[in-house]
Amino acid sequence: MSGIAKPFSPEAALKRSLRAHLRQLGFTKDEAGDLVLPGAGKDMIRRMHRGQRRERLAAAQPFLARALDRALPSFAEGAEIDPAKIRLGLRLVRSDTRESDLFRVATLTWSVPVSAGFGRRMRYLVWDEAHDRLAGVIALGDPVYNLSVRDALIDWTVDDRAKRLVGILDAYVLGAVPPYNFLLGGKAIACLIRSRDVFDDFQRLYGESVGVISKQAKRAALVAVTTTSSMGRSSVYNRLRLGGTAYFERIGFTEGWGHFHINDALFDRMRDYLRDRDHRYADKHKFGEGPNWRLRTIRATLSALDFNENILRHGIKREVFISKLAANAYDVLRTGAEAPDISGLLSVADISDLARDRWMVPRAERGEIDYRGWQRDMIPRLIKGRLDSARVAERRAG
Repeated sequence: MSGIAKPFSPEAALKRSLRAHLRQLGFTKDEAGDLVLPGAGKDMIRRMHRGQRRERLAAAQPFLARALDRALPSFAEGAEIDPAKIRLGLRLVRSDTRESDLFRVATLTWSVPVSAGFGRRMRYLVWDEAHDRLAGVIALGDPVYNLSVRDALIDWTVDDRAKRLVGILDAYVLGAVPPYNFLLGGKAIACLIRSRDVFDDFQRLYGESVGVISKQAKRAALVAVTTTSSMGRSSVYNRLRLGGTAYFERIGFTEGWGHFHINDALFDRMRDYLRDRDHRYADKHKFGEGPNWRLRTIRATLSALDFNENILRHGIKREVFISKLAANAYDVLRTGAEAPDISGLLSVADISDLARDRWMVPRAERGEIDYRGWQRDMIPRLIKGRLDSARVAERRAG
């Protein structure tokens, strides 16, 4: 860090808050000024997210007071689920509806905070039609503009990426809720992304999209979806195949660089700081700015403070996966010359049947976990972080 701020100036106060926040998370620094993680593994990542999750949970209390009791009956009791009868479907979520409330409640059960998404969004409730219960959630949104492992895989030039990034979405929320997660429902739900239903929904909603960078109208088709593990490596998406078809493929890792460790409260202070200086990034977060806006805002603040940008190199490398909805997705994205080949896409109903028989029924039959012991009245404790659902089920089975 360089630059000297007057001790009682806004700059000095913000610098002190940044340093204190990083120390509280347990970061130290090496000789190059890069952050050094306070450990390794998934528990460390959960600890890193804990403060921000508490912030968002506190902010969600008025919402939960209004919506939680009404949402609870949609969650399943383990004892009422017959795995052999599970039949998953997708219900597209619209804003300001009862379904959107249920979606938000479900995401609050996650152990890491969930993004609200950027730009184009397609949110789904994954519904078990056979038992009339919520099995999980999916949210697809605009991808990050720079993702080195994705861009190298496609072999994009900067110009080609600007023209054809519109053909990709990112699954920023993806997972099963209890008790379906005990039955490897996360794998089944991930596979639903590579479906004719999702492809058709995108065509209907965004087929005439405007390019994020070029601002030009174009006939867009969803040919690929990326997702990134929140916990470093992923056991859910690895080797995710049905009927000999790869539904997600591992393509590498992120570079351990970003802003997840800058919490909402600190980010709001950064925006206020830029706003006081009439900086253009303070409030620029409309469609087209995408998920990079938050990063640009933080970098602009660090630059204005003369604060070392190395604090953005947090060191947590997350595994990146891609699902090709079109068999020729990479060619379509690279050149734009070919029509998407979607002849291999199945319906959600067909994928559900395959996934149920491949993962969910065998998991139940092996008796490895007591999914039947799950009760929906555990959801509030799960949201509050007072319950680890997987460990509860393992303990009951043991």
